[in-house]
Amino acid sequence: MSTNQLDKKSEAWSALFSEPMSDLVKRYTASVFFDKRLWQADIEGSLAHAGMLAAQGIITAADLEAIERGMAQIRAEIEDGSFEWKLDLEDVHLNIEARLTQLVGDAGKRLHTGRSRNDQVATDVRLWLRGEIDLIVPLLEELQTALVDVAEQNIDVILPGFTHLQVAQPVSFAHHLLAYVEMFSRDAERFADVRRRTNRLPLGSAALAGTTYPLDRALVARKLGMVDAQGEPQICQNSLDGVSDRDFAIEFTAAASLCMVHISRLSEELILWMSQNFGFVKIADRFTTGSSIMPQKKNPDVPELARGKTGRVVGHLMGLITLMKGQPLAYNKDNQEDKEPLFDTVDTLKDTLRIFVEMVGGQPDAATGAKSGGITVNAQAMEAAAQKGYATATDLADYLVKKGLPFRDAHETVAHAVKAASSHNCDLSELPLTVLQSFNPSIEKDVYEALSLRGSLNARNTLGGTAPAQVRAQIARHRSRLG
Repeated sequence: MSTNQLDKKSEAWSALFSEPMSDLVKRYTASVFFDKRLWQADIEGSLAHAGMLAAQGIITAADLEAIERGMAQIRAEIEDGSFEWKLDLEDVHLNIEARLTQLVGDAGKRLHTGRSRNDQVATDVRLWLRGEIDLIVPLLEELQTALVDVAEQNIDVILPGFTHLQVAQPVSFAHHLLAYVEMFSRDAERFADVRRRTNRLPLGSAALAGTTYPLDRALVARKLGMVDAQGEPQICQNSLDGVSDRDFAIEFTAAASLCMVHISRLSEELILWMSQNFGFVKIADRFTTGSSIMPQKKNPDVPELARGKTGRVVGHLMGLITLMKGQPLAYNKDNQEDKEPLFDTVDTLKDTLRIFVEMVGGQPDAATGAKSGGITVNAQAMEAAAQKGYATATDLADYLVKKGLPFRDAHETVAHAVKAASSHNCDLSELPLTVLQSFNPSIEKDVYEALSLRGSLNARNTLGGTAPAQVRAQIARHRSRLG
């Protein structure tokens, strides 16, 4: 092989190598066909680095102008699809740098002064993930708003509340939905917190030990918006940690896993609720499929698939944790494997949130803006189900306590009353007053208000309770918080 041929094969590396990389290894080690999605972050980081190099007198103003001109052309080429991604150049960084050098000559070669691909890729992934978090948090807010909208329409709808999937106590359907609003609100808080730790600058760490050039890392951090709420630059303080840290990716995937777990729990309930055995809700046909053999079926494929995709995201979390657990400092090639699980986690979460926003809230009409579809509630089926299972038994116990009976004695008394109602195949509220008084003579006519579903709901009028007044207050709180 000629010297020129060898140079072409190993142009990203030094003259140390005496033979080209094999095609098999090239394919095995290349990341360009999945990490090219980092191109915007790569250009943004490179421009900030170049601007700082010029400000520090490390490169000339003419070099900076050439780099900016070349990057503008590369950006245009990538956006219009004419940029040629080359496997030989391994990753997004070398592809962009090679094209820049091709366009502007030596100025392109000077861009890499004072940095390494190690701190470059760490910066790119952080910038990219920061942008994705900024898309995810609004989606979480949209989903919360959609749930609040449905809740507000169903404050007085009574749903059987379950423990152990057994009828426990009646609750407002709105109250039940607002439990998920709380979950997704915590998810949004977690992502905001992850963003804060993601938004720190590794660039300037170079390969692992820092650099001999007089870099102004604070200037780069400011250019890239890697600052705190007070505008102070946020910079990785240890070069070894800066190039090798992937905590932010693990933290993000952990937050995404928990968010998907919340989606999965909601999915499980929707699946149960829309089954014929429950019949509590319907979801719009566009989120269901039919059966290839059973013409009567409407299958809840979207919730089922979201439930399945939760396992996929949790698997990515386990993969990332395992990836990092055995690595010595500093950067290792293992870290190339962080991107595909992180990218897929982001894609899966965003897609799932988008579809749930529409599935819960409905689709806006192009002309009027009014939403249609989404979740349709069968209030009668919910209330009928709440009548089963002696859902107001605790209310009878509370009633007896207010009459002076110790709670444990009241609990035992109600157990006997439930046994009697069961033997008569009726609800507690259907037992004659004389029968109820046989269990405790202090029981009076007003017991029937306590034993009614509506009375049970209204009685739980404490902060966080299911009483309609409390639910309305929570809806108002969420409206104010979500804007």
